[in-house]
Amino acid sequence: MGEKILVVSDSHGDRDILVRLLKKYKGKVNAMFHCGDSELEADDELFNDFHVVKGNCDYDSRFAKKIVTTVGSETVLLTHGHLYGVNSGLNSLDLLAQENEATIALYGHTHLLGAEMNNGCLFLNPGSISFPRGKYSSIGGTYALIEIGVQNNLHVQFYNRNFEAVPDLVIDYKRG
Repeated sequence: MGEKILVVSDSHGDRDILVRLLKKYKGKVNAMFHCGDSELEADDELFNDFHVVKGNCDYDSRFAKKIVTTVGSETVLLTHGHLYGVNSGLNSLDLLAQENEATIALYGHTHLLGAEMNNGCLFLNPGSISFPRGKYSSIGGTYALIEIGVQNNLHVQFYNRNFEAVPDLVIDYKRG
């Protein structure tokens, strides 16, 4: 079995959902990422277990604007997205991912969930866990799990706030 990554974003002060996610997934995933707009302090004890970046609604200057790290064989880029114009497309984020040789780029900001493979890099927005927008907003907030499988293929599954997999929101990306 490969590595598993939890991705959440745009919780906007809803600390309780992050506590619940941590309780459910700590020790069951290899890494947890928060794509910004937590509206919590950077030294919140929750963030001992999350990689977290600064969103446009985070005012604590101790948050990083971007993080590049590895999970297994993957190079993961984490940013909120507002500094890279994600409301208008992924071109700037794609360039940043290429500069950092990222194989997974995680971002938030738009509150719209989405996943796409481009130039060998998975771009994933888990949507907002607290204030979702778009086609899937009626299911409540969302987060995503990425499972790195055989030959570094990626399995993406989106979940609702009740930790239920959303059947229509599962994607497998084959590499090579």
